[in-house]
Amino acid sequence: MSLEEGQITELAPGVRRLLAPNPSMMTGPGTNSYLLGSKEIAVIDPGPAMPKHVDAIQELADGPIKWILVTHTHPDHSPAAASLAEATGAEQIGWIAPQGRHQDQTFKPDHIIGDGNTFETGEFSLRAIHTPGHASNHLCYLHTGLRWLFTGDHIINGSTVVIDPPDGSMGDYLRSLERLRSMSIDAILPGHGEVIEQPQEAVEWLINHRLERESKVINALKTLPDSTSRALVPLVYEDVDEKLHDLAEHSLLAHLIRLEEELRVRMENGRWRLTT
Repeated sequence: MSLEEGQITELAPGVRRLLAPNPSMMTGPGTNSYLLGSKEIAVIDPGPAMPKHVDAIQELADGPIKWILVTHTHPDHSPAAASLAEATGAEQIGWIAPQGRHQDQTFKPDHIIGDGNTFETGEFSLRAIHTPGHASNHLCYLHTGLRWLFTGDHIINGSTVVIDPPDGSMGDYLRSLERLRSMSIDAILPGHGEVIEQPQEAVEWLINHRLERESKVINALKTLPDSTSRALVPLVYEDVDEKLHDLAEHSLLAHLIRLEEELRVRMENGRWRLTT
């Protein structure tokens, strides 16, 4: 089933999804905003600062919106928090935005929730899980009753996410995935795309996919030693449309940095080579 702008889906009693009207190459069908509860409402990822979407969130809520939880501060996930909080008086929860490009500096959390901390209401509880990689301040939220994991951009459906240094880290991303692999999760509710009903298989696939891509980086450096990251893209991402190669270079650089941290490659004068 394809998702459509403004679509409302009841996923379970007290769990609804609203699709923001921001489809694009980067966001797929758009950003998923989730509303939890019925007597008092929590919103996970209010999305972009689009008045139409902020109004739709308030119209969908059948009780007062009390809390706004943000997975991370990229411009398609958190900017609506400020206007939604102003309109409803809701408390904003998450981590502050790091410095750098593509960060929403308007997000000012009233409460910074720690890794492993539990957010509880009379209707449900969520456990925060720090999952850096796509963003250094990225959090997933585990619905402890349903064992559903709201993953923001850590895991999405239908594509892989860009890891963009310096805030993005491939090493952190893989470590975060390894952490989720050991958890008991019944479903993944991503920031983009449909519910993932086989979460462990999805996590396993992502780990293997990234490691396979990393092997291509190593093989490309054997073929083209002393190369720039841009020169390596056609070899490492030969299966990806050339229109996406500029974006792919960000993730390629993240792979190179991870390999450099492991002393498997080194960079001199902007060119990369294997250490052996």
